[in-house]
Amino acid sequence: MSVQKQKHTKGRRDRARVQFEIKNQKLVKCSKCGAMIKSHRACPKCGYYKGKEAVNTLKKVTKNKK
Repeated sequence: MSVQKQKHTKGRRDRARVQFEIKNQKLVKCSKCGAMIKSHRACPKCGYYKGKEAVNTLKKVTKNKK
């Protein structure tokens, strides 16, 4: 089994672990329905992005009910 040559310092270890930190999501209000959504994405509730319909959510709802 291999053995490390030198021990990493606590600071070096902790700097590496910063990459795994959980960060808060950037949420904005949807201009159409007012729901909180991730920025630069179509709203999952109403399907609008930048004032235009990007996804037809009613079509999905009626398909799932059948």
